[in-house]
Amino acid sequence: MKKEILLIGGSTGIGFKIAEKLSQKHAVTVASRNIGKLEELDVTHLEFDVTKDNIEDLELPEKLDGFVYCPGSINLKPFKMLRLEDYKAEMDLNFFGLVKTVNGIMPKLKNAENASLVFFSTVAVKVGMPFHTSVAAAKGAIEGFARSLAAEYAPGMRINVIAPSLTDTELSEKLLNNDKKKEKMNDRHPLKRVGAPSDIANLATFLLSEESSWITGQVMGVDGGLSTLNLS
Repeated sequence: MKKEILLIGGSTGIGFKIAEKLSQKHAVTVASRNIGKLEELDVTHLEFDVTKDNIEDLELPEKLDGFVYCPGSINLKPFKMLRLEDYKAEMDLNFFGLVKTVNGIMPKLKNAENASLVFFSTVAVKVGMPFHTSVAAAKGAIEGFARSLAAEYAPGMRINVIAPSLTDTELSEKLLNNDKKKEKMNDRHPLKRVGAPSDIANLATFLLSEESSWITGQVMGVDGGLSTLNLS
């Protein structure tokens, strides 16, 4: 059955790969600041900045079967170099933008028989990592929000979270911009490579499908084993 699915973000990186996979079978709307490579896909693009705009102002389908919130950042700095404004910016993009958007589209999600929502966290919430305090704090808020929301809206709606490790996208370019850095980052993972956008998109697509109809309230690591395996 063809579904109506909304992605916030999706013009590059993981979001683009999710849009690419979903658009082969479903009607996909991507709301993002830039169109990026979306012109290559059979999707509807709407210009939207989650930190400034209201989702209610967009012309969206009356029914949304699926929703994916993709915005994120990699602002890795020592704690002593971060200001309170940095934490506020992370929360605005990652958490408050998500809450505002979900609240705005809730009537459309309720119009679906069994809507599925997918949010994004990070492996750094489960595994303490230096220089991740602002990112981990914002993504940790998403995990708690998702579990509570999943409990509140079961059984009519499913909400799950994907927690990736480092993935080779435009966002992580500075961490992977030469062979030495790539080798170092690959070696950190038990499976000896960083993630590819398709690794994450495959799980997101599954969670939006009926094949995952008995899965909700979960935080799923897609991290090459980093969060659970110690091979030293």
